[in-house]
Amino acid sequence: MHNQTLRRRLYTIIFRSDTPQGKFFDVVLLWAIVLSIALIMVESIQRLPPIMKTVFMVSEYVFTFFFTLEYLCRLYCSPHPKRYAFSFFGIIDLVSTLPLYIGWIFGPMRYLMIVRAFRLIRVFRVFKLFSFLEEGDMLMRSLLASSRKILVFFLFVVIMVISLGTLMYMVEGNVENTYFTDIPTSIYWAVVTMTTVGYGDIAPITPMGRLLSAVVMLMGYTILAVPTGIVSAQFIHDREKSQTPKRKCPECGNKVTEKAHFCSFCGKELE
Repeated sequence: MHNQTLRRRLYTIIFRSDTPQGKFFDVVLLWAIVLSIALIMVESIQRLPPIMKTVFMVSEYVFTFFFTLEYLCRLYCSPHPKRYAFSFFGIIDLVSTLPLYIGWIFGPMRYLMIVRAFRLIRVFRVFKLFSFLEEGDMLMRSLLASSRKILVFFLFVVIMVISLGTLMYMVEGNVENTYFTDIPTSIYWAVVTMTTVGYGDIAPITPMGRLLSAVVMLMGYTILAVPTGIVSAQFIHDREKSQTPKRKCPECGNKVTEKAHFCSFCGKELE
């Protein structure tokens, strides 16, 4: 358990994707995630042959064992196990392995529906794909960096839909055969209209109500573009910061990024 050489080697393979061994491990893990998600989707199809249930069960045991071993190895070789365990990807790694063990604890009879609901947590494995994509990881950082601005904007939108829903209730609430029977229903209409979803289950019948609906629709087109602009600006800013100059590997001569610790071609440790 205290073999530092083994821990450093595992750390290089698991956390350093710029080495040949790290690349191979990432490719294997990537395919395991994709195949497990594909099996989840196929498993949800009704009227499959009974033999497929056995295939799905065995496959889930194999994938769960693989992801559990990967999670334990990450905890073992990480310099800061607690920090990794409570990080975003650490929580995703843990949650994606829990459903099978929860089924063992609660059993398949009385708590069958609860276990089946927990089994859907396996879909969280798809979030692990972000760790293999530089752009995906950068997008995640951009979203986190823009979270406060987006939160303020979201609160502004909430206040707006409450105000518009209340205003529509004042306009349509006293009309005969109206759909706007109360303020919560009117707020629901405001949300559906402003997001340009337009279910059509609630619609104004007075000229003033229709005019207000047109204003809300036009506002929706402009409001929905604001979060995209916030995240895009942050994404471009992070992208420009991450574009570091390249240097040559002294062993093989191939170009690697300035921040790389190992050569992605020959595996030599860089200074």
